[in-house]
Amino acid sequence: MFSVGDKVVYPMHGAGVIEAIEEKEVLGKKRKYYIMKLPLGEMRVMVPLESAKDSRLRQIIDDEGYKKVVEILKDHSSTMDSNWNHRYRTNMEKIKSGNIYEVAEVVRNLSLWHKKKGLSNGEKKMLDNARQILISELVLVKGTKQDKVEKMLEELLA
Repeated sequence: MFSVGDKVVYPMHGAGVIEAIEEKEVLGKKRKYYIMKLPLGEMRVMVPLESAKDSRLRQIIDDEGYKKVVEILKDHSSTMDSNWNHRYRTNMEKIKSGNIYEVAEVVRNLSLWHKKKGLSNGEKKMLDNARQILISELVLVKGTKQDKVEKMLEELLA
């Protein structure tokens, strides 16, 4: 499915590069794993090959996808549920989906909500997590540094 060197996204963790495919014994069971290096935080993640599809591991977006993300972030006409619980659940489903466009919507919506009304601690953590996931993929798509992507994100959400 994927090869060493592929740039992929692991939902809830972010984007990274597959640096190896290794057989490891975990809990007494030998399996093959994608060893994925995430550029933000220098973290490594092991994803079992057999469950990679179920985990929604996917290739990073291309330049067209990047343009679509930028358009989503620029569109400030979005509305969100005023009920905190519904808003939280909806946003969590979007983040878990692994779909970059839905993650971009969460970042945009929570950023705008934060400016207007403020966020609870739970939603602040959710926004930080969604931003990291989004940034990690955009860093790999554009082949640039994290601080450049963060600056671009701030400008689009201003």
